[in-house]
Amino acid sequence: MADGMEPALEGFRAETRAWLEENCPPSMRTPQTEDEVVWGGRRETFKNPEAKTWLENMAGKGWTAPTWPKEYGGGGLSKDENLILQQELKRINARPALNSFGLWMLGPVLLEYATHEQKLKFIPDIVNGKIRWCQGYSEPGAGSDLAGLQTKCEDKGDYWLINGQKVWTSYADEADWIFCLVRTDTSVKHEGISFILFDMESEGVEARPIKLISGSSPFCETFFNDVKVPKDQLVGRLNGGWEIAKRLLQYERSNISATGFGSARQGVPELYEIAKKYVGTDENGKLLDKDMRAHLADVMMADKAFKLTIARSAEQAKAGEEVGHTASIIKYAAAKLNQAKTEFTVEAMGAQGLGWEGEGYSDGELMAPKAMLRAKANSIEGGTSEINLNVVAKRVLGLKDHKG
Repeated sequence: MADGMEPALEGFRAETRAWLEENCPPSMRTPQTEDEVVWGGRRETFKNPEAKTWLENMAGKGWTAPTWPKEYGGGGLSKDENLILQQELKRINARPALNSFGLWMLGPVLLEYATHEQKLKFIPDIVNGKIRWCQGYSEPGAGSDLAGLQTKCEDKGDYWLINGQKVWTSYADEADWIFCLVRTDTSVKHEGISFILFDMESEGVEARPIKLISGSSPFCETFFNDVKVPKDQLVGRLNGGWEIAKRLLQYERSNISATGFGSARQGVPELYEIAKKYVGTDENGKLLDKDMRAHLADVMMADKAFKLTIARSAEQAKAGEEVGHTASIIKYAAAKLNQAKTEFTVEAMGAQGLGWEGEGYSDGELMAPKAMLRAKANSIEGGTSEINLNVVAKRVLGLKDHKG
């Protein structure tokens, strides 16, 4: 940070701190439960009324997307200013004002590939949480081999006609719009894919929730039957969608890398408190069960290594180094870490961690086995662990394909 910038940045910090004190409601500074997470969109209900106020306040400043250009509704902050904003939000334990695939994945690629008119049309609604987005990538026959997708998009003159199916579409039944990979040329593989946006209320779109082993249904099968899409909603060049798709996956994995999955965001101290409650400790605070001590030590070391790797990646990015492959490393580690933490929680709870419903269990105890089972999907979503390990093998370790 340049010496001449420090007074200005300190002034920005003081202004930010004062603004947050005035505009962040008290309940938005408390731990957030899953059912209070704000996803935005046309059907957002806001279980906590203060969450609506907090979103409106943050979006009004453009601070739901602090570094995006003001021209499109963002905050227009520099990297240093955004760092200060994040520090001040953390200082007061502020909840995220908005969780959004639009913020994490779509918005960044729109800024890079969309036309000015498309940016004006779509980005402000992302910043303000007016539209909730879902991602149409995987298909029944195109998961790990995403470029093998077959959802067909035909040019009908004044509109595109889409037919096909997607699967594992997160929250498709609750989303307003979808960003979707479609095949616009069947004669080639990667070069025949385009990136298109359309309304989930379009005629011919159907989303069917998939019930998971955890009992929840965050994923859907999504069907497109003669869906008509305006021509100006194709992003980038025709048949140039694979480049956008790869770029978006980088943002998706980077977001997972930065935040972890679910309980991977849970700190080690919380795990210790769980074990302390159910396993017990001696007079020195040491867990009574030596196997649980060893298990917790393993999780603690993995958690520390995970955080150090994220910090190293951030420093490399600041230095202008290529860190695209690092997202694959951290995404793989995030999945393993969340699985380890949720499994530890159930193990520590013993029989109390095996309840599914009914009396005799606390809310946390009932949530534990569901979270553990849900974590199994972490190895698939955002790029399978196998694919991410292949990326690491080729781009980090320099290994070559085995040709038999």
